Amino acid sequence: MADEYTKYLDPKVLQKITRLELRARLIVEGFISGRHKSPFHGFSVEFAQHREYVPGDDIRHIDWKLWSRSDRYYIKQYEEETNLRCYILLDISESMRYGSPDHMNKFDYASSVAGSLAFMLLQQQDAVSLSLFDTDIRRYVPPSGHPAHIKTMLNEVVSTSQERKTEMESIFHNLAEKIPRRGVVVVISDLFAPVESIVKGIQHLRHKNHDVIIFQVLDEYELTFPFQSNTMFDGLEGYPEVVVEPRALREAYLREFEDFNTDLRRRCIGSNADFVQLTNTDHLDAALSEFLASREARAK
Repeated sequence: MADEYTKYLDPKVLQKITRLELRARLIVEGFISGRHKSPFHGFSVEFAQHREYVPGDDIRHIDWKLWSRSDRYYIKQYEEETNLRCYILLDISESMRYGSPDHMNKFDYASSVAGSLAFMLLQQQDAVSLSLFDTDIRRYVPPSGHPAHIKTMLNEVVSTSQERKTEMESIFHNLAEKIPRRGVVVVISDLFAPVESIVKGIQHLRHKNHDVIIFQVLDEYELTFPFQSNTMFDGLEGYPEVVVEPRALREAYLREFEDFNTDLRRRCIGSNADFVQLTNTDHLDAALSEFLASREARAK
């Protein structure tokens, strides 16, 4: 047990963990106030087996499809599942380092999303897992519902670096095959990857009956492109630096970026995944509250 906590003794790491945990706690307290039901419905019981109907059984549990094939009455039996399992995938690719002046960079904002959701789920005694990915899963924290699990996850978040490209499809495929039972898969990323590969991965997860939630985290400047004078743009994820006159590119850039995001949103929703776009200027407690309220409304 002592060895488990030695990794928290570096003062700089401890300060980062404490700051991120406090931020998550404050965000959650902001949007969870007055909310008594989990926004993640439909995972409390799972089908186990059939048994023959006997007088007195609740007819609501009769499997009518099986009756139509066998002309006999069978009752569906269910087993209780005490915990929802949520698998959070956090993008640690190099493009997540970008942040415009006076704002969190995308990775810090995305980390706040991950920390807030994890904190909320652990408060509800659900189990949470964390995977940090770029072209592969670099760090994996298995699911647990223990309250101290938040520190284990946040320690991985604050001690990682963003250096590589993004590759999503293979990661989604692998995860879909490895998760032992259905749960909620939350992807937090800028989603700077081919739309087709993202969608194929989502469809595989949905085929395995996982509830998929996509949080696209963007910087305000990526959406507005407010640059005026000649600007050098740093190359990320293998691209070189380039100097451009942004006013000449602005209209074409905004059109391309809007087309990409519109197609991405449409196809994610078409694959029955929730899609939420966030920018690092959004008040996270309000944004998450709105999203969770919409999930509750759909579940009723």
